[in-house]
Amino acid sequence: MDSLQHSSVNAIAFYLPQFHPIPENNEWWGEGFTEWTNVAKSKPLFNTHYQPRIPGDLGFYDLRLSDTRQAQADLAKTYGLKGFCYYHYWFHGHRLLERPIDDLLQSSTPDFPFCLCWANETWSRRWIGDDKELLIEQSYSPEDDRSHGAFLAGIFSDKRYIRVGNRPIFLVYRPGHLPNPQHTLERISTQCIARGVAKPFFVAVDAHSVGFDYRQLGFDDILAFAPQLGVSAPDAFVDRRTISKLIRNLRLGIPSAKLKVFDEAEERQKMESLSRPFPTIPSCFVSWDNSPRRGRDGIIYINSSPELFAKSLSNAISLAKQHPNQHSLLFINAWNEWAEGNYLEPDAHRGHSYLLALRDTLLSST
Repeated sequence: MDSLQHSSVNAIAFYLPQFHPIPENNEWWGEGFTEWTNVAKSKPLFNTHYQPRIPGDLGFYDLRLSDTRQAQADLAKTYGLKGFCYYHYWFHGHRLLERPIDDLLQSSTPDFPFCLCWANETWSRRWIGDDKELLIEQSYSPEDDRSHGAFLAGIFSDKRYIRVGNRPIFLVYRPGHLPNPQHTLERISTQCIARGVAKPFFVAVDAHSVGFDYRQLGFDDILAFAPQLGVSAPDAFVDRRTISKLIRNLRLGIPSAKLKVFDEAEERQKMESLSRPFPTIPSCFVSWDNSPRRGRDGIIYINSSPELFAKSLSNAISLAKQHPNQHSLLFINAWNEWAEGNYLEPDAHRGHSYLLALRDTLLSST
């Protein structure tokens, strides 16, 4: 992809590649496991709870199929997205869920821009509330930085890869987990430059560290990640029954001291008032309900609507246009996080309503 356009907002959606079976997930979660496994088994936890979520136009797709990936790109392009940001799973040279990216690189289709976000987190059974049983651990070393950089250079050289200027954009989800971020970024850059690829444009994602300026550690920019679930309440990540949950839930008409239910409009307002005293790339989430993964321990936003999404998106667009780097980047979370209730793709109930809100809001900003 050529350099990002400065004349318009460049909206890019995070893309989860967990919709095809892999040997590791078969071993850890059962034969044939994909994200759809969690989605399909979900049950409503209170009277007005919108579960299960049933996909619309694209169905329960398999990302091993090129027709599926093309249909996704066609849909995204129709509604104004400029590209996908694929989550990239690299564990000291071992990759997971790599099939969609590998197939993309080996084919000229879909002809749709993309970039990578390194999801550098250890995998555990936290989906079901067990953070102690590790499935695969994230580790770091200078040697791995170099091999990672050499690998990434091949992807960055793809003509569809999204760039700021001539620099391929590369996001790091957990920048604070890097033992020495500046050294890691320098090693990756050295490997890219040695292979004729420009130094990457490194973006630190602040999903777990709002308020820290990662440019001090060698990053070029910071993504103001949404949603910031931790701003909701002190008990947002507490699974046991509490009086505060009961009081909040009763106000929402839900008699439970266990469930973590929040009003989406209130949560968006809290997130958008977070202080970040330096320039950031804005992001906007679609909606949230990760009960398909975590059951009664999930965090559930109610009273979601395309109108609420559009309002937040409009605010994010204004911020994107004001960024001093003038790349007008804006990230949407997410294209297809179905087990977190956070997706733009059509479903049987909402149809294309969120995609229409996306398109109309982007068009009204031009």
